[in-house]
Amino acid sequence: MENIFGSVHYNSIAVHMKEEFGCRVVKLALDGGFTCPNRDGTKGTGGCIYCSESGSGDFASDVPSQIRLISPKWPEAKYMAYFQNHTNTYASVERLRGLWDKALSYPDVVGLAIATRPDCLPDDVLNLLSEYNEKTYLWVELGLQTSRDDTAVLINRCYETSVFEDAMKTLKKRGIRVVVHEILGLPGENSSDALNTALYAASFGPFGIKLHMLHVMEGTRLGEMYAKAPFPIMTKEEYVNTVVDILERTPQSVTVHRLTGDAPRSALIAPDWTKNKHVVLGAIQHEFSVRNSFQGKYT
Repeated sequence: MENIFGSVHYNSIAVHMKEEFGCRVVKLALDGGFTCPNRDGTKGTGGCIYCSESGSGDFASDVPSQIRLISPKWPEAKYMAYFQNHTNTYASVERLRGLWDKALSYPDVVGLAIATRPDCLPDDVLNLLSEYNEKTYLWVELGLQTSRDDTAVLINRCYETSVFEDAMKTLKKRGIRVVVHEILGLPGENSSDALNTALYAASFGPFGIKLHMLHVMEGTRLGEMYAKAPFPIMTKEEYVNTVVDILERTPQSVTVHRLTGDAPRSALIAPDWTKNKHVVLGAIQHEFSVRNSFQGKYT
């Protein structure tokens, strides 16, 4: 295996999209006004314990306002409409079609990214996704977070890992790109658990992965848990080493969509080191260089 990614060391989605469209492609984080089945009582209440009221979409807004902000910096850019908050297939196909059509109607919006849960993909929604997959650049993002069912119960994920497996197989069979989310540093988990989740996700041949550190935030049940009984939090060094361990064992075909995450500074309780995203990304690049390594080295 050789390093085909140069100084980047991994298969960056930014590079992939530039090769696909011939220019920078920027994601527009959108709030479609959805909820989740583990919030509305269908499967649970309160949502996942780390999730804020915004449903992990604290920076989401609408298409026109985001394009106005972005276009002066990257006037030649194209855009992916990213439905981020809560569960973005948890609605009727009529409502979904209306939202997706409106997003795609804006100039220079070239595709859709739909964040959802694997237990919210009924046949009619799958058929709709297949339809849009034929006419635009589409991927579906599934929030796995962990492959350990005991951790899934702790974080109130409200579905078993076998449900994720079924959803992955179904989406892959339909030729729909899938991006898998994983959170590192969940309560009771260590670096080995995070690596095992990543290897499990990679075994299904996803289009992409998203990795980020657990954020303990004010206004969440996780924040309340941490205040009452603080649990171990990964250090930056532990996180960086785990990310590189994961990518070394991730096939080179898998695109990397995120290696760290943002949280509102005013709400973040821990870990404080996640506030400086560029430092974390720089540390990951440095670790790759120190190891003389790259994505897929051990696949």
